[in-house]
Amino acid sequence: MAFILGKKVGMTQIFREDGIVVPVTVIEAGPITVTQLKSPDKEGYGAVQFGYGVAKHPNKPATGHTKNAGSNPKTLRELHGDDKAMEAKEFAVSIFKPGDIVKISGNTKARGFQGAVKRHGFHGMPASHGHHHVMRHVGSIGQRFPQHTLPGMRMAGRMGGKRQSTRGLEVISVDADHNTMTVRGAVPGRRGTLLEIRTQ
Repeated sequence: MAFILGKKVGMTQIFREDGIVVPVTVIEAGPITVTQLKSPDKEGYGAVQFGYGVAKHPNKPATGHTKNAGSNPKTLRELHGDDKAMEAKEFAVSIFKPGDIVKISGNTKARGFQGAVKRHGFHGMPASHGHHHVMRHVGSIGQRFPQHTLPGMRMAGRMGGKRQSTRGLEVISVDADHNTMTVRGAVPGRRGTLLEIRTQ
């Protein structure tokens, strides 16, 4: 399984040879450095730890942890599984090729406290026939029995800022010289969001 960390740059569109417009997301991917190989005997589980980016002001514990890797990464992520193929020192975006189907995970845009209409797509109340000040209210949140609101009731609250994965994205192009890749469609998050990219 190919795996790399990247940063969302933004969306654009490209034109295929047959004239079809393809919406794509540009991702600045890699390179990532292997900082630690975890084994079931020592750590209790098998995993490969990767580092991405460069920390501006690394503290001493972080510097000591990544001393053997020869880098001070800004972000650390783990890929579980005792995979001997991951024992290389560094991975670049060139491990992907056009046509690969990938799954991309990241945090969605955080939109703060939102009402039920925006957060859950409620239609709201009628805007006439005596209604006033309630057009975007939730409405009934329960019944006479059991006399309390049931867990999971869709109401207003904090929207976004959660981890989300998008599957089935096709890699359109890979530029190893500039460490960028383009995938068809949209990926979670805003510009600059940290993304985990892996083949399915």
